[in-house]
Amino acid sequence: MIDGAPTMRAAVFHGKGDIRISEVPIPAPGEGELLLRIATVGICGTDVHEFVAGPHRFPVGPFIPGHEFAGTIEAMGAGVTDFEVGGLVTSGAGMACGECHWCVRNSTNLCERYVTIGLEVPGGLAQFAAVPAAICVDVAPYGLNPVVAALAQPMSIAVHATRRGRLQGGDAALVIGAGGIGAFITYAAAQSGARVIVLDLDQSRLQVASRLGATRVVEVGSGFDPGELGKGVIPTVIYEATGTSAGLDLALGTAQRGTRVVLVGMQSGSSEVELRRITLDEIELIGTNAHAFASDFPEGLRLLASRNGGWADVAPMLIPLDDLVEGGIRPIMEGRGQHIKTLIDPWADRPRAAG
Repeated sequence: MIDGAPTMRAAVFHGKGDIRISEVPIPAPGEGELLLRIATVGICGTDVHEFVAGPHRFPVGPFIPGHEFAGTIEAMGAGVTDFEVGGLVTSGAGMACGECHWCVRNSTNLCERYVTIGLEVPGGLAQFAAVPAAICVDVAPYGLNPVVAALAQPMSIAVHATRRGRLQGGDAALVIGAGGIGAFITYAAAQSGARVIVLDLDQSRLQVASRLGATRVVEVGSGFDPGELGKGVIPTVIYEATGTSAGLDLALGTAQRGTRVVLVGMQSGSSEVELRRITLDEIELIGTNAHAFASDFPEGLRLLASRNGGWADVAPMLIPLDDLVEGGIRPIMEGRGQHIKTLIDPWADRPRAAG
């Protein structure tokens, strides 16, 4: 209790390199909101970047991050319908105004007042979180458990990226990077009927990519020559999912006439691009950001539910909130993460298998 108010344990960002597990008040659901008892939370590269070099998108602390989560409904605010206390839901996290030029065209991810739970407003790395009901989905019709439901947000980002690339069945897709988003792009692309080639530095990730539907995987070492892919490989779409300059160079170096290059990973700084070649070879450079909730999120849930055998190879373990920094963030920032997705159980006192 804090001043008589019930409390919860939460990961609180105070500044660069400073996240503390603290007792904070449980939020009350406002009008149109659900109070979720958080079951599972994923962390991603954005969370790691904010910890290492932030705050950029995080406000100046104290602040609760976490934008990939699922939980059960503990309470409902005024005006909420179509939900029941105890139901398992997952959140899209992105909050749009619904009224601006982009929102009325279903580009809610480009909303002029767009904010994300866990990036700009308090998020789900806690035992409870208050979330707008309008961006939550009951996962019961999809048959998902709390672990898989927490993967809906990154899968929806992958769905949006594949759509931005206008990928169709029979196309050849090249995915550079089989990490948290690249792995989901691999599955989404394969499920569309495309032939998928995946490049990565990590053999274990490539093994998972093969199980996700990649028709070919290539371990990329230093000095990799794009010509090694073979003259017969002409990718229709290339997804650059690493956010690194090396990944961008590889994408552009591999692109052939008419290729669409989708920049999924967040690049920092500027880059030199041979614009004359872009024009002469009709290469398209395409940006992609987050997801459009109404169209991408249901498809993301459908894809998660469609995989026989579940997602334990992508996210095999859950770790306690107390291990967030040392067991979750630091391994990712130091390049020694053991799993494609790192998940947190805010109620656990020890690691446990996702199954």
